[in-house]
Amino acid sequence: MEKKRIVVALGRNAFGILFPDQKKAVAKAANAIADLVEDKYQLAITFSNGPQVGMLHTAMTEFSRLSPEYTVAPMSVCGALSQGYIGYDLQNAIRTELLNRGIFKPVSTIITQVRVDPFDEAFSEPTKVLGRYMSEDEARAETSKGNYVIKEEKGYRRIVAAPKPIDIYEIDAVRALLDADQLVIAGGGGGIPVLQQGTRLKGASAVIEKDLTAARMADMLDADGLLFLTGTEKVAIHYRQPGETFLDKLSVSQARIYMEQEQFEAGSMLPKIEASVEFVSSRPGRTALITDLSKARDGMAGKTGTLITAE
Repeated sequence: MEKKRIVVALGRNAFGILFPDQKKAVAKAANAIADLVEDKYQLAITFSNGPQVGMLHTAMTEFSRLSPEYTVAPMSVCGALSQGYIGYDLQNAIRTELLNRGIFKPVSTIITQVRVDPFDEAFSEPTKVLGRYMSEDEARAETSKGNYVIKEEKGYRRIVAAPKPIDIYEIDAVRALLDADQLVIAGGGGGIPVLQQGTRLKGASAVIEKDLTAARMADMLDADGLLFLTGTEKVAIHYRQPGETFLDKLSVSQARIYMEQEQFEAGSMLPKIEASVEFVSSRPGRTALITDLSKARDGMAGKTGTLITAE
């Protein structure tokens, strides 16, 4: 029997900002992934990196401030660094968990570049806040370089664009590993956003919503399903309000109605619903599931979670 191919998107609750916390968090994520391997799913995994890439950007910026001979690391480099160290922790935790269960399966992390459109309207309307708080003078220096800043209660912070993913350059490598029945981690943090300039790929000062990259990856791999492992067991409408209702199933058409009604929080549940709708509606027979990290096995068995279907 051919194994079902699933793309798994791990939310930020699967990781930690502090290194000791992350070691503990990825062990829990590895347990959920190992359950799915035992259940004979073929897995490609992507993950959130929001806090981590902000931490790296802050650290590298502060380093260049203290040692002016070193330049500030661009966002694309910070994205690559976060992919590498999160992937390192995750792949080792998964490898350990699998071996402890008597399963030998190679686990690899691929530093992944994702093409974005230089004319994406997101570049003129940045939404992703990251990095350290700056003084007014520092914020003015950022804007003079063409960067965007936003004023918050504690000071000014950098804000970058979140363009949509168009293509995944390493998708053939991901597919080859899956075809060899290996476990692959790719597209971390939505992938490194790059602009294609002839034969050259230029890093963009942006971040990509990892849920949309997960959907794009699942489509390009012709996956059977898309699984979002987050901090909530089921999707809710009227979330934390009177009339709160948790959903067992959600059709594409109903999801679109709820999105128009602004039922889902931007930057949290909304991108997961958008990605699910995009993936499920792209080809017949596809489904997406949103559930809690600890409920991955039960969710895939149909016992919990919110299942998104075409109709």
